[in-house]
Amino acid sequence: MNTYPDTTSPTSPTSRRDFIKTSLAAAAAFSLPRFAIGKPGPQAGSKINVACIGVGNRAWFAVSEALSNPNVNLVAICDVDQAQVEGAYRKAVKYQKEIGSSGPALSKIPLFRDYREMFAKIGGKIDAVTVSTPDHHHYPAGMLAIKNGKHVYIEKPLTRLIGEARALREAARQRGVITQMGNQGRTSQGIRLMREWTQAGVLGQVREVHAWSPPFPEHFFKRPASLPPAAEKPPSSLAWDLWLGPVSERPYNHLYLPQRWRGWWDFGSGMLGDWGAHTLNGPWWALDLGAPDTIEAEVSKADGVLSPEWAVVTFSFPARGKLAPVTLKWHEGENKLPPLPERWKSKDPLPERGMIMVGDKNTLFAPGGHPTSPRLIPEATMNEFKKHLPPATIPLVKGGPFVEWINAIRGGPKPGSNFESSAPLTEVILLGALAERIGGKVEWDAAAGQVRNDPTLNRHVEIQSREGWRV
Repeated sequence: MNTYPDTTSPTSPTSRRDFIKTSLAAAAAFSLPRFAIGKPGPQAGSKINVACIGVGNRAWFAVSEALSNPNVNLVAICDVDQAQVEGAYRKAVKYQKEIGSSGPALSKIPLFRDYREMFAKIGGKIDAVTVSTPDHHHYPAGMLAIKNGKHVYIEKPLTRLIGEARALREAARQRGVITQMGNQGRTSQGIRLMREWTQAGVLGQVREVHAWSPPFPEHFFKRPASLPPAAEKPPSSLAWDLWLGPVSERPYNHLYLPQRWRGWWDFGSGMLGDWGAHTLNGPWWALDLGAPDTIEAEVSKADGVLSPEWAVVTFSFPARGKLAPVTLKWHEGENKLPPLPERWKSKDPLPERGMIMVGDKNTLFAPGGHPTSPRLIPEATMNEFKKHLPPATIPLVKGGPFVEWINAIRGGPKPGSNFESSAPLTEVILLGALAERIGGKVEWDAAAGQVRNDPTLNRHVEIQSREGWRV
């Protein structure tokens, strides 16, 4: 079975510092991929050499897509935890048998523990990179890929900090790479219907939007008995210092990982970061919301370390041309559902996740966290509406966000969740997370990318990295 190359000890600060300097210097020397990025040409009939950063849990999606896509060669994988890698190997064996793949076994593909080393050693063999790590690694891994001229796919949310999202978008513009944020709902027919109906005036003026989510289940986030959590010995399979990456050093505790990092502000962006990119994408795109002026959060508790047990976040979006100002409320936590809308005639309660757009003509309801099945309420209104649906104007994407990204690299249309779209959406989500973090109000200057009412909060906006991880 493939194991990590024995190039540097994760416990040796001196060797780590030397390795980091060498890796970054070598990575900076790489040029653009072998073909002209984003232009018709040889890539239209060529396979794309993809490296996957992260292989466990949600990251398995990218690995499996790379293994099964006939237009992709999986040329490297990277993960800080050998246990996750071995789990991916087992999944791959079963998966490749199911799909009848004749491609190479995952265990034969080069494996790295540190993506900086991966770029330094085999960067010239890589065309595109997927980043499926905890949020705090999205920016350094994604930026290093872009600076090396690689197309990049980053799971949602795009970044942990607003400054990071803006920097990735600007870097992608400069290098001309094909970008995508992993947001399955953005490729769905449902989100297209939401925009088409809204743009056709079916809802009328929309001034009120509600979205909601239950709290994290315990296997995704468990609150410690006290702060800071007690120091524990990390598993032998895990390179703990590499897992921390750009954030400040601290002792290992099992409550941080493998899946429980989202509720810690240093690593994730709470429930909003987890589900906001799905549930808020529909109204944000349909209404051309842009950036909010103010964001205010009422929370169970704000300690600056953990996301709250419950929160109600109010986003205030200004008028956009002829479109009215919009108040969007995010309801998060147990028993924090919004009030039933006036046009709700069903005897059924609201589902545990969903979104409602209240217009002066009609109300749109999208059950679940993804915007895949929108409908007008009540049911009688929807039945009548079906008789005279607006024309379809937005082409449907087939195959999901990974396929859309690969097709774009090979000369197809630009992905819908490219960084020009996903970076400002992520900014909205992270502004809500910032309001939750402080349990108060954020006044936002979108043009300057700065908090107006409390400049000290800009430390949670700007890019932060410890030595050796600044890209």
